[in-house]
Amino acid sequence: MNLLGETLRIGLLRGSLELKQFMRQRESVVFTLLFPVILLFIFGTVFRDTIAPGVTFSQYFVAGMIASGLVNTGFQQLAITIPMERDAGTLKRLRGTPMSISSYFIGKSILVTILMILQTALLLFFGSVMFDLNLPSDPSLWLNFTWLVILGSACSTVLGIAFSVVPKSGRGASAVVSPIVIILQFFSGVFFVFTSLPIWMQQFAAIFPLKWLTQGMRSVFLPEDFATQEVAGNWELGKTALVLVLWLIIGLFISIRTFKWSRE
Repeated sequence: MNLLGETLRIGLLRGSLELKQFMRQRESVVFTLLFPVILLFIFGTVFRDTIAPGVTFSQYFVAGMIASGLVNTGFQQLAITIPMERDAGTLKRLRGTPMSISSYFIGKSILVTILMILQTALLLFFGSVMFDLNLPSDPSLWLNFTWLVILGSACSTVLGIAFSVVPKSGRGASAVVSPIVIILQFFSGVFFVFTSLPIWMQQFAAIFPLKWLTQGMRSVFLPEDFATQEVAGNWELGKTALVLVLWLIIGLFISIRTFKWSRE
């Protein structure tokens, strides 16, 4: 078997193991999969007003929560769990196996992808049942949704791995990572209508992928004429794809160059 095939095989096996380990942690399962649904229930219950003709806040919020879910399951989870695995010696033990860094990355990507699919399915189901969420009927919108999820998941995964070297210990990783994610969620239009935020917040958020992911998801779940209320007056899907690809390349480069199996 060639090197590429062996790397992929080990990566798939690692992904299966990652998923089994995650499912055994009930607290993580509940928090990761159900927390966005809980937020949808809270915000959807409190804010029932329409923000534009035919657009309820719940409809707007679901788009942001799906994008935010990519960051939570990818960036946040990996940037916290990898330092914990490093401190526990798990990564050091893996280094002594045939597993390469690429196989390890593949395993983490599989976990993130499966969790994102489950989380999104739950959001769409409960949104439809509890808040009359209007799902897209145009196949082209589902096509946009698919590439946004794939590109967003990949970007979030590599950035989470890249950032995992920043926390000095696994114990303090959550204190370092979580505030960054929360700030980006507020700045990127997840909890509030993006154009209602101060200009400096909008400009700051535009540097990072989450703003573009939320905008891309709005293009899927909101009416076409809502695009006129975006900053640029349109959905900017081409620019969204470009920003995500750039961050994907940056994250992949940093991950490969800085990833460590141990603190030493």
